[in-house]
This record gives sequence, structure tokens and C-alpha cells, in this order.
Amino acid sequence: MLDCAIIGGGPAGLTAGLYATRGGLQNVTLFELGLPGGQITKSSEIENYPGFFDSTKTGLDFMDTWTKQCFHFGLKHEMKKVASVKKTGEHFTVTLEGGEIVEAKTAIVCTGAVPRRAGFKGEDEFYGRGVSTCATCDGFFYKDKPVTVLGGGDTALEEAFFLSNICSDVYVVHRRDEFRAAPPTLDRAMRKENVHFITDSAIEDCTGDAMGLSGVDIRNLKTGEITHMDNTGLFVFVGQDVKNDVLKDANGDFICDMSELNQVIVNLKMHTSVEGLFVAGDLRIDAPKQVVSAAGDGAIAALQVISYIQEQQ
Repeated sequence: MLDCAIIGGGPAGLTAGLYATRGGLQNVTLFELGLPGGQITKSSEIENYPGFFDSTKTGLDFMDTWTKQCFHFGLKHEMKKVASVKKTGEHFTVTLEGGEIVEAKTAIVCTGAVPRRAGFKGEDEFYGRGVSTCATCDGFFYKDKPVTVLGGGDTALEEAFFLSNICSDVYVVHRRDEFRAAPPTLDRAMRKENVHFITDSAIEDCTGDAMGLSGVDIRNLKTGEITHMDNTGLFVFVGQDVKNDVLKDANGDFICDMSELNQVIVNLKMHTSVEGLFVAGDLRIDAPKQVVSAAGDGAIAALQVISYIQEQQ
């Protein structure tokens, strides 16, 4: 039986494995179908992680060293997809795709969330090469340059405001003439002189070459008119899809308490409503969706797992 089953191999899961094994747990396995690393491996540059400042290194380079460190202390990696996790008696049953069963004393779920794609032409082609879903991560690359933001909710307007302090101009494209963002958030963005609103419109297409994005085509949904705008940065904020399927039972119900957005409700110690089950990273409520924060979550969860197991002995 495992001391701890870690589900998800991004920064939260890897850090949880590092702290759990260095903390003395002998049987800790991380389940990740592909190579560990998470979404950050798709980034072309890393500049906002403390202690790591090398513009020649990619997200893949960044996580390569991190992965080696985390596995150095005995963390095992099973390249298998987890179908579900549930508590059976005092322990957890982890069901792998294909039906294999693994028993564990505790579980840390770090499956995260993925930014929802808007579906316009060129979005996938230029993702990571001009198309971004994180202003905090990538905004500085467009210092004193014009950028476009797609979306009309709180996140889109908050990120537009953030970008307005870095970029020369921020063009917010929204498919309606009214915004879903909270009034204070909208008001703050509207008071910025370099934030411009393009309503009743959608991104039609991305243009660029091997060097990356060079511009966007914006279609007015009422008139059909298409306007081309030259810029090298397009930030898409149309929601996130939380990867929470492993926390559903056979009936499709969640095994722990969830928020209205289907994010896991945890306390500051990453405890869920199920004793012995912890959640870290973007899957939890109020996640900042930053690598440094996910790593902190993973460390907290692992330390709590160690305390939990010691209390049960």
C-alpha cells in the first residue's frame, strides 16, 4: 500500500512528491500519463520564478531540472492515467485507466485546470508564440507594445488593467456590448486611457510566421466587417476547464465539497472535506494559477500528509 498517491505531475504534484519523500515517506508514487512538468513546459521563457532568471531557458528546461530534483529522493513515477480516486474505509482506492487498482493511505490530487480555447483560426498554431493565457507570465514580453485581450469577464478586465501598466495600448475584444465583469473591475479598466474596448466583436483569425504572431483579424458580429490589427501579443481569457474528473464517483457525483465553479474547496492546509484527501494547485478554489503558488500548495499538502499519517499510527 502506498503512503501517498499523487495524481498529476505539474509543479504542485512534483513539489508534493519532493516534500513527502524528503519528509520520510517511503512509498510515494506520482501518477502522470505523460512526462511530468505541467503547462509551464509550453512557455518559451521563464522570468517570474524567484531564483530562476535565464532568458535562454524555456519552460521545458526549467521543469527538467525540477523533475530530476523531485525524483532524486525516491519519488516513483507511474506513467498511467488515473480514472478515479475514492475513499474506501480508512484508505483510498486509486483506479487506473484499464481497471488496475492501487491502494493508498492518503491522496493528493493536483490535476489542475486548462485555459479554455476560444476556437478562432490560428489559436493553436500560435499558442505560446504570441497567443497567451497568462498576462502575469507573458505580459512583460510586450513592454511598450500594443496587445489584444479577448474576453469580457473579471479575469479579462483584470488582466487588461495589468497589461495597461506594461504595454503601450490594450485592445479588449468582447462579443457583447456589455461586460460580465464586476462594475468596479470594469470601471477601473475603463478609466485607463490606453485600454480600448472593441465590443460586439470576435477574433476571426491570427496571422504570423515562423517567428510568431504578427497580428489579428477582428470581425464585427453585427456588420460582418473585418479589421486587421498589427500586434504581437494576444491574451485569451474565456474561462478555464478544471480537470476534476478523477474526483467523481460512478454516479458522476463529486466525492468532496466543490465550489459553484467545480473547483475543490480546501482550507489553508489543502485539506478537503474528505479526511486524508488533499488538493493542490489550480484545481483548488482561489488558485492564483502561478507556478510558484502551485509549488507552495504542493509543499503544504505533503507536510499535511506526513502529519496525517503520523497521527494515524
